[in-house]
Amino acid sequence: MIELYYWPTPNGHKITLFLEEAGLDYAIHPVDIGKGQQFDPEFLKFSPNNRMPAIIDRAPADGGEPISVFESGAILLYLANKTGRFFGPDQRTKIEQSQWLMWQMGGLGPMAGQNGHFNVYAPEKIDYAINRYVNETNRLYGVLNKRFEGRDYIAGDYSIADMACYPWIVPHEAHKQDLHDFPALKAWFERIAARPATIRAYDKGGEVRSYSALMTEEERKILFGQRADSKA
Repeated sequence: MIELYYWPTPNGHKITLFLEEAGLDYAIHPVDIGKGQQFDPEFLKFSPNNRMPAIIDRAPADGGEPISVFESGAILLYLANKTGRFFGPDQRTKIEQSQWLMWQMGGLGPMAGQNGHFNVYAPEKIDYAINRYVNETNRLYGVLNKRFEGRDYIAGDYSIADMACYPWIVPHEAHKQDLHDFPALKAWFERIAARPATIRAYDKGGEVRSYSALMTEEERKILFGQRADSKA
């Protein structure tokens, strides 16, 4: 049993994508980040960065004590190695997929996240910040679009690299991106959106939370006002 501590954000969706594709037995424990549940002392014991997703594997491959993992990229790697699926099948392919997983973690996710923050959630519109992140998101979409010319997936068959990137393309309209400008990326996006496991994963998110960009001032403070000395 995989216990998934989750909220339906792009990083949360990465993990349900894998779990649904692999058919693993899992239970969702919602972590309502707007209510500050990510600061619960019990959660911080295995997710010290006060972020979700995180998992606890109650049946690790070595048969030992439960294993906990935080950070979405690390979770994908853990699950891929546990199951022997969606990562490989050879060392060269693993290296390629790892590169693109790190590209998402270090580039696409942070840049698109800041794009969404300044476009959707920021209480004041700062043109410089909006233009900076919209343009960088656009550049990164271009990198992916070029990558998909002549191939169906990022590296080899459908893999954790695709699972990592796809949820960050879902909010393309909020990020001020037009997929018609990136035809190869658009074809990949539609290919993954049509997968039954993708549909199931996003349905799970809808069961946990009905999405709304509206946010109370208290939620805004919890999500965007934290410092090292902050108390949830």
